[in-house]
Amino acid sequence: MRLCADTLQRKTKEYTGDDTDRLGAFKAAAALQHTTPERALAGMLAKHIVSLYDMCFDDGAGYDIGTWDEKITDSLNYLFLLKAIVKEGHTNQPN
Repeated sequence: MRLCADTLQRKTKEYTGDDTDRLGAFKAAAALQHTTPERALAGMLAKHIVSLYDMCFDDGAGYDIGTWDEKITDSLNYLFLLKAIVKEGHTNQPN
């Protein structure tokens, strides 16, 4: 979990620029794709899941722990960000 938090913190500027909205990249991607932030994030997450899937079924390759850590951490972080998007959506809904 510490690695996930550190990665999210380290990549904040890379993915948000000067935007204070940590979810802004997903909202921008959603607008470009005429979809929801959840669906935009899901598309980005799919790339990471496919990569992990390929690693799991690649009988001939031995991946080092750093590669596994990176792929798993990125996937977990996308799920944490999805949780934030879902939570924000429910917070902003009228009662």
